[in-house]
Amino acid sequence: MHKVYYFLLIVMFGCISCEWQFMAEEDAKVVVDRYDRIQSLYLTTGDFSALQQMNTMYPMQTRTLIEDVLRIGKVDDQQINTKFLRFYQDSTLQLLITEAEQQYANMDDINSDLTIGFKYLKEKIPGIEIPEVYAQIGSLDQSVIVGNNSIGICLDKYLGTDYPLYQKPQYGYSKSQLESMNRRYIVPDCIGFYLLSMYPMPQDRALSQQERDTHIGKILWVVNQALDKQVFNTLYTRMVERYMKRNANLTLDQMLRNNNYSDFRKN
Repeated sequence: MHKVYYFLLIVMFGCISCEWQFMAEEDAKVVVDRYDRIQSLYLTTGDFSALQQMNTMYPMQTRTLIEDVLRIGKVDDQQINTKFLRFYQDSTLQLLITEAEQQYANMDDINSDLTIGFKYLKEKIPGIEIPEVYAQIGSLDQSVIVGNNSIGICLDKYLGTDYPLYQKPQYGYSKSQLESMNRRYIVPDCIGFYLLSMYPMPQDRALSQQERDTHIGKILWVVNQALDKQVFNTLYTRMVERYMKRNANLTLDQMLRNNNYSDFRKN
C-alpha cells in the first residue's frame, strides 16, 4: 500500500513540475497581437464594429497610433474617428494597408524569433519584463514604437528593400535605410529599440558622434547575442565584442550601464 502511495506522490509531483515548466514556457512566449487586422478592416471598409474593437479592446494602441504615430489629434476629439478614416483614404496608404496584410498574413516566424530573443534577455538581464508586441500600419514615418511595456511594429516600414513605393524620390530613403526595411529586420529592431528604452543614452552631458555610435554598438551587439546570429556587423559592434572578451565576467546589464565609452576603444 505504501509503495502505491509513494508512486502516486511521484506521479503527482511529476505532473506539477511539468505544469510549472509549461506555464514558464508560455509566459516567455511572444506572440504579435494583430491589432493591424482590426485597423485594416475599419480603414478599408469603415466597419463601425471594427472601430469599436479598436477603442475598447486596444485603447492604448489606438491612442498611440493617433496621437504619437500619425499625430492627427487627440483620441478624445469628437471628430477624431472621421479624421482617422479620412487620413487613410489616401491612395498610397490604401496600397500600404493591402500590401502589409498580404505580406504579413502569417507572422509565425517573427513570433518564434521574438520568443527566442526575449527568452535570452530574460535569462541574462534579471528583472527584465517581456513586453506585449502588436502590429499596426502607420504612414511611413516610424518603424517601431516602444512605450508602456509594449512594442508596436509598423508593418508599412517592412515591405521589402525593393518595394516600389520606397524607391520614389519624395521619400528620400537612403540605401542603408532601404536595406533594413524588410521582414528580417523586424525582430532585431524590436529588441534593439526595447533595449534602448531600458538603457538610453546619457542625458547629463553632450555626446560626441563616436560616443553615440558606441552606445548603439552596445545595443546592437546584445541583439546579435539574443538572436544568436550576426545581424549587425559594424566597427562599434566589433569594438564591443573585443571589450566583452577582455571582461568575460561582466554581465550584460553591467556592460550596457557602462557609459564610459573610452573603455570600449581600448585594444
